[in-house]
Amino acid sequence: MNIDVRPMKTAAEGALAVSFASARDRLPGAGTKIAALREEAFGRFENAGLPSRRVEEWKYTDLRILMRDARALAPLPDAAAKLRARETCARLPSIEARRLVFVDGSLVPELSDLDALEPGLSIGSLAASLARADAGVVGRLGQIMPTADMAVALNTAFMGDGAVIDVAPGAVLARPIHLVFINSGTEPGAVFMRSLVRIGKGARAMLLESHEGSNEFQVNTVLELAIDDDAHVDHVKITRSGALHLSTLMAAIGAHTRFNEFLFTAGGAVVRNQMFVRFQGEGTIAGIRGACLLKGRQHADTTLFAEHAAQACTSREVFKSVLDQESHGVFQGKIRVAPGAQKTDARMATHALLLSETAEADNKPELEIFADDVQCGHGATSGQLDEDLLFYLKARGVPAREAQALLIQAFVGEAVEGIEHAGLRDTLMAQVAAWVATRAT
Repeated sequence: MNIDVRPMKTAAEGALAVSFASARDRLPGAGTKIAALREEAFGRFENAGLPSRRVEEWKYTDLRILMRDARALAPLPDAAAKLRARETCARLPSIEARRLVFVDGSLVPELSDLDALEPGLSIGSLAASLARADAGVVGRLGQIMPTADMAVALNTAFMGDGAVIDVAPGAVLARPIHLVFINSGTEPGAVFMRSLVRIGKGARAMLLESHEGSNEFQVNTVLELAIDDDAHVDHVKITRSGALHLSTLMAAIGAHTRFNEFLFTAGGAVVRNQMFVRFQGEGTIAGIRGACLLKGRQHADTTLFAEHAAQACTSREVFKSVLDQESHGVFQGKIRVAPGAQKTDARMATHALLLSETAEADNKPELEIFADDVQCGHGATSGQLDEDLLFYLKARGVPAREAQALLIQAFVGEAVEGIEHAGLRDTLMAQVAAWVATRAT
């Protein structure tokens, strides 16, 4: 006799069920087929529950333990929240970019730069598209990289607002598009954001995404990115806040494309950045990199699935983690070379720098190869600062703290230098220096 044994619901799972029941009729698209999509997604979550260590992809980030409660959905931002968000925007690094500002999960046009769009650029609000049941937007949801992941299912069930961006074939954007997500509410809350970005054939664009503000918010954000042939696209995501921050990138990349991805994490109590990337056209070159700076009891998980589904694509995946005090860094990366994807050249490396005896690093790079004419490799290292290099610097009069800072910055800089935008590259290195300085105190 087979017995179906299901674990008891956690407090967070129960709170999510209550929240969905009370919010389903107020979410954008209520009364349209979006409602059925939400119901189906939440049904899948209810059957599976929060991912735990029993789910291999979530082995090191057990949400049944780490997510002790589920915050109520954040209300629409009031005037005071928008004022606090404006002050946060004023403190952001000065990078020439077109800003789209979302406050507590909602687009705020008066804080955004929506005027005089470049030829070939279209920007809209997901909430507005869902409310009017825009078939062109609704039909794209979940289609780029279909996944059974529970974080994505929850996002689909609760998704509120986000950006809908289309760059026409051949368009070249003169400045980056900066999606600024600010949590400024005075009460802890939860936000679920979904953005859809489509880059046309031969276009060039840079997308910058930053998450700022209160550390009392729970964030679940998804970006679906479709890139056509012969395009050049850069995506940089900066995470510096959140009690719980779940982020998913789903990207499908065409032929003969240049794609650069960079993740920078220097805040948040529990952060998981997961990426599902498919190279579905031949001859594409991609660089997927990231850096984590963690201290205290912070936990950051970077999980990557990169599928080479076409011939002659090249990818480089490099991730660096600096872990201090009792922090925990996780990297899980899998490169899959599909049958027929000959001439694939894929290399993955993850490196962790442990600054204390109590910091922990879990690295798990994997290869899954179903083609025979490929060059693939992976590697992982973890260790402390090089004592010989420290001695060399101190022997030349560099104080011990400054010598450590120089080595930490050099370690992270090997990943950051892959960012093509010089201003953003300098800004991130300045943030690395600031993080090291706070450690020194």
